[in-house]
Amino acid sequence: MLKVARSGRRRSNSFSLLDKGDSLPLTPNPTPSSSFIPDSLLEHKILDLHLYNETELIKAAEDIILKPSDIETQDEDEKKRLSHLREMCKGFSMNDEQLQHIEKRMIMEINWGLGKDTNPSSNIKSYITYVSQLPTGRESGGYLALDLGGTNFRVILIELDAGSTSVRMKAVKHAVSEDLMTGPGHLLFDFMADKLKEFMVDHQLLGRRHHLGFTFSFPTIQHSLACADLATWTKGFVCQGVEGEDIVKLLELSIKRHPEMDINVCAILNDTTGCLIACAYKRPDCAVGVIIGTGTNASYVEDIRNVELYQGNIGKKKEVVINTEWGALGNTGSLDFIRTRFDHAVDKNSKNVTKQVYEKLISGMYLGELTRQVIIEAAEKQILFKGQNVDFLNQKEIFQTRHISEIESDEVGDYSSTWEVLAEIGLKSVSTEFDCKLLRYICECISIRASLLAAAGVAALLNKMGRRSVTVGMDGSLYKFHPHFQARMTAKIRHLVDKAIHFNLVLSEDGSGRGAGLAAAVSALY
Repeated sequence: MLKVARSGRRRSNSFSLLDKGDSLPLTPNPTPSSSFIPDSLLEHKILDLHLYNETELIKAAEDIILKPSDIETQDEDEKKRLSHLREMCKGFSMNDEQLQHIEKRMIMEINWGLGKDTNPSSNIKSYITYVSQLPTGRESGGYLALDLGGTNFRVILIELDAGSTSVRMKAVKHAVSEDLMTGPGHLLFDFMADKLKEFMVDHQLLGRRHHLGFTFSFPTIQHSLACADLATWTKGFVCQGVEGEDIVKLLELSIKRHPEMDINVCAILNDTTGCLIACAYKRPDCAVGVIIGTGTNASYVEDIRNVELYQGNIGKKKEVVINTEWGALGNTGSLDFIRTRFDHAVDKNSKNVTKQVYEKLISGMYLGELTRQVIIEAAEKQILFKGQNVDFLNQKEIFQTRHISEIESDEVGDYSSTWEVLAEIGLKSVSTEFDCKLLRYICECISIRASLLAAAGVAALLNKMGRRSVTVGMDGSLYKFHPHFQARMTAKIRHLVDKAIHFNLVLSEDGSGRGAGLAAAVSALY
């Protein structure tokens, strides 16, 4: 894949290096038009560079990666089944006009969220993180971090050396059970404090004071860097006694059950802010952090003069990171024009009906279930599985989002991974190769729409900020493990963003964990 050149490392004590006019060329180079083209299309000679000029190459690549695979039929029955499936799935198709409408709506609702008078009625709340200082490279020492981002919880130790951008990290992951996600809130915080103590014992960290950053990937109303009230649970969490409460105080209460731990919880942030901070540690032009995993969200750097709800003394601060909580876009109907009957079925069966509408169209918690809804209807109409009895598909979550990534990882004409997925969910014995083709088609329709919607969100942030050169820190299991998500996003952002903007999507490895540790380090230093 064609790469965007990296900028050199610069140091600063603030966001000043992100100012729109800071040391940038008068006419920065736009993102290379063909930067999204996957190497596999060239390596397997699906695209031959010698047969196309640049414009033709881009169009040919987009035809491949932004549309479901072509399916050849052998007889009238296959032709009829394919025709019926295309009719079923046509609602997942999106054009640029629809995406531009969503991009503009996203900007409008983010601005509403920033406004004192308009915030209460905005779906996107644009929460203030009070992060106005990025790491500079002068940080050193060891810092603890906790990361609660969904169905997994991690305890982390990062170690930094002054003058270096390397991060040494040790981490232990724990599954968060359904009982913890839905039970009394104090049990969830006790669980996290217990696992923190285990980690400190195992790594011989007791006996001295530690600064800790907490990545808490849920909507919060923040009052300072270390004070945040939970606005609402998302991602399937519904713990009682937590909404409206100060998350840091709840964690501190649980930590106090272990007096041998000396912990200063000095920063609370969400995973996208952590992603942004971690990426900015290595790439100083990073101004956006995006997570596309179990859920989806984005943080970005905003001019502090536009943030009407900022509390406290602004002083010399110029900018502050905003946690958009963009997953709530569409909660009041603004995305109904693209939602299908399958989307409504997923929403109806979710734990937060009518909430997080944009997230339900994009994120890993919902795409597998969305695909299952389509598969069930296709089976009932005898489009899939030769009319065999597949009632066990009515079992919720039997088809998971990871299955989409596995199915689409097959090269065109190869169905090795698809057969493995069918075997895992008990459908191999009733499936044919044509069923494999149709199943891949369903997965592509759903994942392509998800990547295009995510692209519209990123384009909205890039256009809103108006910076001429921006790195977007990306993280999340769906983005990392789906074989085509990054390429599809990059291709569509190129269509939606101002042509003068140079952008680069960069994987921010373990941004949520490293970001919390780095936030603690910055807080301790300054």
